[in-house]
Amino acid sequence: MKNYDVPVLIVGGSLVGMTMAVLLGKHGVKSLVVERHQGAAIHPRAALMLQRSMEVFRSAGVEETMRTRSFEQFEPDGAIMAVETMAGEEIAWYMTRVNDGVRDLSPSERIFVTQIAVEPVLKARADELGAEALFGTELVDFVEDETGVTATIRDRATQEESTVRARYLVAADGPRSTIRNQLGIGRSGHGVMSKSITIYFRADVEPLLRGRNLSVVMVVNQTFQGFFRIEKPYKSGFLAVHGLGDPQNPNSDIWTGLTDDACIELVRAGLGVPDLPVEIDNVMRWEATAEVADQLRSDRVFLIGDAAHEMPPYGGYGGNTGIHDAHNLAWKLAAVLDGRAGDGLLDSYDAERRPVASFTVEQAYARYVTRAAPFLAAGGMDTPVPDANIDLGYRYRSEAVLTEADDDGAIQGDPRDSAGRPGTRAPHYELRRGSDAVSTLDLVKQNFVLFTGADGAAWTAAADAAARTLSLDIDTHSVGSGEYNDAEGGFAEAYGIASTGAVLVRPDGFVAWRAVTDEGASASVLTEVLGSILDRNEEALAAADVVSEVSAT
Repeated sequence: MKNYDVPVLIVGGSLVGMTMAVLLGKHGVKSLVVERHQGAAIHPRAALMLQRSMEVFRSAGVEETMRTRSFEQFEPDGAIMAVETMAGEEIAWYMTRVNDGVRDLSPSERIFVTQIAVEPVLKARADELGAEALFGTELVDFVEDETGVTATIRDRATQEESTVRARYLVAADGPRSTIRNQLGIGRSGHGVMSKSITIYFRADVEPLLRGRNLSVVMVVNQTFQGFFRIEKPYKSGFLAVHGLGDPQNPNSDIWTGLTDDACIELVRAGLGVPDLPVEIDNVMRWEATAEVADQLRSDRVFLIGDAAHEMPPYGGYGGNTGIHDAHNLAWKLAAVLDGRAGDGLLDSYDAERRPVASFTVEQAYARYVTRAAPFLAAGGMDTPVPDANIDLGYRYRSEAVLTEADDDGAIQGDPRDSAGRPGTRAPHYELRRGSDAVSTLDLVKQNFVLFTGADGAAWTAAADAAARTLSLDIDTHSVGSGEYNDAEGGFAEAYGIASTGAVLVRPDGFVAWRAVTDEGASASVLTEVLGSILDRNEEALAAADVVSEVSAT
């Protein structure tokens, strides 16, 4: 038996779990990842990475590698459209180019790339940042106490068991999460809509593309409803099927009576070539569902990814939402672990992420209904909002955000209109450093960042003093009067401040507080602001010090 002692144990080493390990490592926190499978994903799932996820990967130093892997698999900037068959009639074009209309919002672009390509990249980066991953290893049990979690893990090949002592446990163990179930956390939502399948096949599809750059091809006909993804060199792909027969009254149980021959006929029915040679590599069964866990924190355990929320694959929000979970949680765990924050900061994870997850699940459900399952419309659904609102326009409200008096309480909005309001993602605004273009988002790294206008020297001085008082690193950038130039002259307007104002951005890139001018600028104001965000009351800090001493011992 081997004993492990780590700050954070992550159960689940797929896309979201490994992202968590990378982001913790970026903040200097070592983690142990246990994954029951023998390696990275064997099926090409989660094929669309949205802009916010790419910003996260950019901050972690792997964006360019992700883009390279993407272009090896798919043509860039492909379309999302619907057909009766790939050889036949086109029904609708949802996006002619996946980045049309959103390039101004971010330094990063949406890409199509599968987990087969992504997960090894994340694993390599996690290794570089000090994480340890145990594949072919499963969680047997865990017990919480006042200072941590003690878990038993088992090597699935040798059956050897080991003990892990961790301060915190992160459950990234998927939709059937054993951790969530052990904690007795329920789920709410629409339940299971379909017992679906994904067919991994080989066939010569290139002639059917007819020169079209098609990244996602939805199929709606009298045989089935689902969607294709085709990879370079267009001799293989996968077909997801969630309905059989009449689209207005489909059979949603695809599992019963399924055979390889039936799978071949489904592929042919979607391609529109009845005699096309098709070989089946694998078939994966899964449930199309739309649900959110009733809580995302239980003392020292946190749910992320599919353990926290499940949604249908229309829009590509599932994996991306899990990445955003990890990004929200990682800096908070790091701050509490090293004593910079009290435990109350961790409560903000559930307060911020669960409403956003619920909103995103409902938007994914609305897209599933309108694009693929209209028979469900009678049951009601949310009105679909633009994709950019879901990806970049969601808003946080918690004790870790100091909202303003006129806050409207909305869960989402157009990211172009966020204007640096507390609770929104800090706007992407292009600055110049010499001849180089730099996004404001690139200046948000491991620490809190205070952006000021060109005349915001009073706030810069206040931040320096507050940092000393709190023993906290704060990065300050006076835009237009320092290292970074505002060539277009629009920074202050983009962030909703005067030239004397300031905006405090959290390590996850969300605005925590804003002062429109320098009225009242002082170290005491910023010390109080940061103390509130970080739960820096005396009792919480004393408890953190005690736990740190116990852990070190």
